[in-house]
Amino acid sequence: MPMNLEIITAERQVYSDEVDMVIAPGIDGQLGILPQHAPLMTILKPGEMTVRKDGEDMYVAVSGGFMEVIGNKVSVLADACERSDEIDEERAQAAMERAQERLANRGSDMELTRILSSLHRAQVRLDLVRRRRPRTTPGQPPPGA
Repeated sequence: MPMNLEIITAERQVYSDEVDMVIAPGIDGQLGILPQHAPLMTILKPGEMTVRKDGEDMYVAVSGGFMEVIGNKVSVLADACERSDEIDEERAQAAMERAQERLANRGSDMELTRILSSLHRAQVRLDLVRRRRPRTTPGQPPPGA
């Protein structure tokens, strides 16, 4: 019996469907949610979320937010969120480099928290897209080549 998952940000609904499992980056560690999970409300930290449906995994980068489990429904209210197939690796790399540059040239310690948050968000996106890109067999051209 699947459960309903809804992932939304202030800008859009990222995902809404019945799923078999959700693994989310909770504030105290990874949380595995299966159908009929006990009620739960938690803060999400920036990280990778795994959504399993019919034996297939989908990966999502979240930059923080909240997750609520009530009944057989999981609601994720994310600050920002992108599916792995939506992340542009070059843009993620550029964001990472900008954040590192801002960190090196910061003017005040008050700015440090914002810069570190940007750096962490960029790193999560970059790690996700690099880890989840289609694999190639040695000697075979990459897909689309």
